[in-house]
Amino acid sequence: MDIKETILDIKKELRANMNGIASAAMRQSADYRVNFGVELPRIHDIAKEFEASHELAQALWNENVRECKILATILMPVDRFDEEICDIWVEEIKTIEIAQFFCMNLVNRLKFASVKAFEWMASDKEMVQCCGYLTLCHVLRRGELQDRSADEFLDQASAVLEHLKTEGEGATKPTVLDTQVFKALQIFASQSEVNAKKVKKIADYLS
Repeated sequence: MDIKETILDIKKELRANMNGIASAAMRQSADYRVNFGVELPRIHDIAKEFEASHELAQALWNENVRECKILATILMPVDRFDEEICDIWVEEIKTIEIAQFFCMNLVNRLKFASVKAFEWMASDKEMVQCCGYLTLCHVLRRGELQDRSADEFLDQASAVLEHLKTEGEGATKPTVLDTQVFKALQIFASQSEVNAKKVKKIADYLS
């Protein structure tokens, strides 16, 4: 398989399925060099036309194109996606949309997902932290969070949300990261009364 020719074929399909209105709206953002505005179901249909391939996925990821990056997360074989590549990719993510697909399609399926979640949650880069909490949401849904890890998660979440402990009209608005933290806390709280009480303590502290 000639990777360059395959990439050209994929781009031709993306152009053929381009949503002009969506693309124009998304183009206002400087997050992608190219954005075709192709809807997600069609992106998945295009992915089905190609075999999973480490080389193809890596080449797609290196394209600063929204749809190519989404396709990369679908076409990357999980058994070829090691921690080193995982850490390189996460550092290159600029939008919450790509972060969501990256965590859902790839990181969520890795045996070291929980390890990455906590590593990234402790990062000083907001989008990397978002990936940490997004991954943790998947770990929580599977019921794989241990008690000691749960305490660490709650400590990290409290630290992130600390800036919201303000009063009056000057209160800071929730950030993209805050939203991911809230989602993780909601999932955690829904799993038991004990968890719900722990989350309530955080909410009471922040109120």
